[in-house]
Amino acid sequence: MPHQTSPHTPHLHSQVLTVSRAEREQLGGHAGRVVWLTGLSGAGKSTIANALELELHHQGKRTYILDGDNIRQGLNQDLGFSDADRAENIRRIAHVARLFVEAGVIVVVAFISPFRAERETARALFSPGDFLEIFVDVPLAVAEERDPKGLYRKARAGQLRQFTGIDSPYEPPLAPELVLATAQITPQECVQKICRLL
Repeated sequence: MPHQTSPHTPHLHSQVLTVSRAEREQLGGHAGRVVWLTGLSGAGKSTIANALELELHHQGKRTYILDGDNIRQGLNQDLGFSDADRAENIRRIAHVARLFVEAGVIVVVAFISPFRAERETARALFSPGDFLEIFVDVPLAVAEERDPKGLYRKARAGQLRQFTGIDSPYEPPLAPELVLATAQITPQECVQKICRLL
């Protein structure tokens, strides 16, 4: 896995761990991976993440979901929704996801993660094949119609600023490992496609 050092921490050195990733994966019976679900609010990311985790759990796989709303209530509660804060949000969650992959866990990341550059920076933390970018693709009109949290309604009324798809851009992936058109297929069909990819 790529190793990156920070110019802010030149006095730090990587600690060599006695138990290797391969040994953790052998114990768990499967490889660690990150399934990175990206898409507009209302696209179905959290629904797919939950259904996928349930299926993988039934298969005896070790999993964990990192959901955007949940993470912002804890680890990233100090971040707002400016472009810089969104980038930091993704940077932090990418590093957390890498720890899970090192532990031999299949981690499902359900984040809007609107900017290509941040998703590519996240991908760069992982070895080839460990990062599966999945575009949960839905037309904005469909996402607004679903509006499970009432956020689009608030954004259109001017009560919610910097909302992705309304007054903040979403940049679709250029070459994702998988595209899930959730206006045409069910969550369970999405899960089957992801399982085949895994």
